[in-house]
Amino acid sequence: MARSKRVPLRQCVGCREMKPKRELIRVVRTPDGEILVDHTGKKSGRGAYICPSADCMAAAIKTRKLERVFEQNIPAEVIDAIREELMRRCPPKT
Repeated sequence: MARSKRVPLRQCVGCREMKPKRELIRVVRTPDGEILVDHTGKKSGRGAYICPSADCMAAAIKTRKLERVFEQNIPAEVIDAIREELMRRCPPKT
């Protein structure tokens, strides 16, 4: 009998829903204090996850949840990088 593989779940900081890790965008604060989008999902440091939806992104920025998770201000470049990743994963429908 084959054993089913367990899917790791993570919580989105925008909508607070538990979703599979591979569906979410990971933002990481490295040990050096740099905040960036983690495309591989394997960089060391404190991670936070956001759904690839504009609503979750807006909620996470408006309520400053990312800043609370990382305990520091989020640079505008990082927010732009998250938006670019969001657009790459979910292009707007025409």
